Amino acid sequence: MSVAYDEFLALQRWLFIVSLIMSVFGVLLALFNATPLFAVFDRQINPVFWSTVDIPGEARDYQKWVYGVLGATLAGWGVFVAFIAHYPFQQKEKWAWNCILAGLLVWFVIDTAISLNFKVYFNAAFNTALFAAVVLPLWFSRKHFAQP
Repeated sequence: MSVAYDEFLALQRWLFIVSLIMSVFGVLLALFNATPLFAVFDRQINPVFWSTVDIPGEARDYQKWVYGVLGATLAGWGVFVAFIAHYPFQQKEKWAWNCILAGLLVWFVIDTAISLNFKVYFNAAFNTALFAAVVLPLWFSRKHFAQP
C-alpha cells in the first residue's frame, strides 16, 4: 500500500465516522431534544426568539416537534453520507465526491444564511464546525478523484 492510498483511506474513514456521528446526533436530537442533554441549545436559541430560556408550553411543544423533525432529517442525511462515503467514495467514484460536496454546500449556505438572518449565531457556529468536519476530508481527497 502506498502512502497516498493510506492517506485517502484515512480521509474516507474520517468522512464515514463524521457521518455516523451526525446520524447519532440526529437520533438524539429527535428523541431527547427536551431533556438536559440539549439544554445548551435551549440556552443559546430560546432567548433569541422568546427573550428567555424558559418558554411557554405551546412554544415548547412546537420546538420539540421542530427539533424532532430536524433530528430525523440529520439522522437520515448522515446515513446517506455514510453509505456514499463507505462504498462509492471509497471506490473513488467522482460522482460520490461531487454529491457530498453539492449537498454540503446547499445545506451550509441556506441553513447558515437563515441562522444569521435570525441572529441565531450559535447555530451558525455549529454549522461551521460541522461544515469544516466534512469539507476538510473532501478538500484533501480531491486529488484522488481527478483522474477519469
